[in-house]
Amino acid sequence: MWYNGFLDLSGWQLVAVTLLLTHVTIVGVTVYLHRYSAHRSLELHPALKHFFRFWLWLTTAMNTREWTAIHRKHHAKCETVDDPHSPVHKGLGTVLRTGAELYAEEAKNADTLRIYGKNCPDDWIERNLYSRFPAGGIALMAIIDLALFGVLGMTVWAVQMAWIPIWAAGVINGLGHAVGYRNFECRDAATNLVPWGILIGGEELHNNHHTYPNSAKLSVKRWEFDLGWAWIRLFSLLGLAKVQRVAPIAHRVEGKGSLDMDTAMAILNNRFQIMAQYRKLVIAPLVKQELGKADASMRHLFRRSKRLLSREPSLLQETHHARIENLLAHSQALKVIYEKRLALQQIWARTSSNGHDMLAAIKEWVHEAEASGIHSLREFAEQLKTYSLRPASV
Repeated sequence: MWYNGFLDLSGWQLVAVTLLLTHVTIVGVTVYLHRYSAHRSLELHPALKHFFRFWLWLTTAMNTREWTAIHRKHHAKCETVDDPHSPVHKGLGTVLRTGAELYAEEAKNADTLRIYGKNCPDDWIERNLYSRFPAGGIALMAIIDLALFGVLGMTVWAVQMAWIPIWAAGVINGLGHAVGYRNFECRDAATNLVPWGILIGGEELHNNHHTYPNSAKLSVKRWEFDLGWAWIRLFSLLGLAKVQRVAPIAHRVEGKGSLDMDTAMAILNNRFQIMAQYRKLVIAPLVKQELGKADASMRHLFRRSKRLLSREPSLLQETHHARIENLLAHSQALKVIYEKRLALQQIWARTSSNGHDMLAAIKEWVHEAEASGIHSLREFAEQLKTYSLRPASV
């Protein structure tokens, strides 16, 4: 019958087809718009690029230049008043409810497109079809869905239209800067939502991405799964993609006991992994040790202290600073390791443009850590010496 469409699918078949269609859209957003266009972490075959442009025109009405510019501005101005969709300044509820509207509003900003929208498609079909008739694609998609699936095709179409506004504009831009876990203390509030995201194609690993924005691979832990990366690997095998950059690997050479320029550059390149190791190897065991020595009246002070002592300082609130000061006043050992953490971070912030100054500063830091009398800090200082830009030769 006509109301079942040409395919005449059952209810479960319609659900499966809808999930398949929305997944193609997610792949287009994460692989083409995000990792290719905005960050150039990979190259794509022209045929694949144009397929995604066409598909995203059909299913989202999004323009490559607008999306790319807005996302680049988000990274450049993250968590400031100029961030197009920061829940820190606009409120989590606002971003969750009106993420698509915030995107549309920023897309009207000519300065955003001019400054951040460089090297995006500007060919004949972009100017005369995709950009000129943005609603034409979603209208054509509605006709296609209606013809293939009948009356229920309008439900399929509605899900397609809502998929990106809900998952990307709302969940990733909202919850991805408010809740979840953090592998790395990058300078913004980005979080990883879940390690096994299927519906969002790896975009849920948002803290990893903000730490290494130019990496084509978003997962860093063995138990994290980046479905977008799986598609990139498949495209690469088919000759349709070429990976340009991934997150640096923290090489260690066991037995290496000297600090040289190779070590200094390796520490700079892998500073986020190294600070994560500092949290794990220095802060965590010492907090546990101090908690064991504290009497019952003081144990409340140590709750969440590992997280506070590891947190990026710019993300701490006044109440956090007050709690840290109180905590450090009751533990000289925690005071030492906290100050050494801040001092280590300051080294690459202050000397990254001069390798010799950085090497000298790291040597001084290691010398002070070894003289601290704190076992975990001494061991960490020894571990720093083993870092190298190159893996150990076999």
